[in-house]
Amino acid sequence: MFIDYTKIHLIAGNGGSGCMSFHREKFIAKGGPDGGDGGRGGSIILKVNPHLRTLKDFTYRRVYKAKRGQHGMGSNCHGRKGQNIVLEVPLGTVVKNAETGETLMDFTDLNQTFTVAKGGRGGKGNARFTTPTHQSPREWEVGFPGEDIWIELELKLIADIGLVGLPNAGKSTLLSRISSAKPKIADYPFTTLEPNLGIVAYRNFSSFVVADIPGLIEGAHEGKGLGIQFLRHIERTRALVYLIDVNEDDLDQAFKALENELREYNPALVKKPAAIILTKMDTWQSEEPRPKIHSKLPVITISSVRGDNLDPLKDLLFDLIKKAEALEEPE
Repeated sequence: MFIDYTKIHLIAGNGGSGCMSFHREKFIAKGGPDGGDGGRGGSIILKVNPHLRTLKDFTYRRVYKAKRGQHGMGSNCHGRKGQNIVLEVPLGTVVKNAETGETLMDFTDLNQTFTVAKGGRGGKGNARFTTPTHQSPREWEVGFPGEDIWIELELKLIADIGLVGLPNAGKSTLLSRISSAKPKIADYPFTTLEPNLGIVAYRNFSSFVVADIPGLIEGAHEGKGLGIQFLRHIERTRALVYLIDVNEDDLDQAFKALENELREYNPALVKKPAAIILTKMDTWQSEEPRPKIHSKLPVITISSVRGDNLDPLKDLLFDLIKKAEALEEPE
């Protein structure tokens, strides 16, 4: 099951309390203070696991609580630190404060880690309060509380190309033909219920990643249909491809509907390098010439079933990625 959103409660460990103690030894009647400090509480740390593709594990457990630090002891013995909890998340996970909505971390690199809830500091023992004029302190500190926070984890798939289309436009079939991905394919709308990623092998040992998301319908940005919960994944893609069934009654209207949904969700999406693919040419039965689509974007016609134009399509997708990379370079 693909899960791309969850909400969890994190409670870091409290710090251990400091100790009030005085040195006692044979023949030493009144030793000085020797109370040790308490140990720091355990923290909760997030790190990327490149093998994870979903947030499913967090649906089984919603509360994570780290161990508290050990209390300080006599003879200047400090308490042990509480054990940290390390939670692994997929690459592309965004961490937000559930109460404020503030973005705390965006995992876009495999080597990133983030301490999302810090353990409380240990309290000072009485030995730390010694001064030249106060040589037998009886003061000590209680350990400090660890951070307590509710967070939202939101997964946004990272891909080079995002496939966008109306339901049953042929996105999954195309992904299965140009990559090794095995998405569910059937001749009815909303066959795809979760995003799929495929790695496309290209010339000279190059490759790129293509993401297929469930079909969008008019009003998806407002919560209609199945696409709204997956629109966030398109934000990560470098370039977009609009897939339109060549048998649509009005190709221009179909394209405008898709473009409008993306614009309403996030205006930056329609500024990405993009192209239009007219799919299912093997089903075009009319003797009339194929209707044209009026757009400044590159247009290519394909048949995933027969394999028509799939190699030129790969060239086009690779060119889009190069354009996106050029836009990403600092001036």
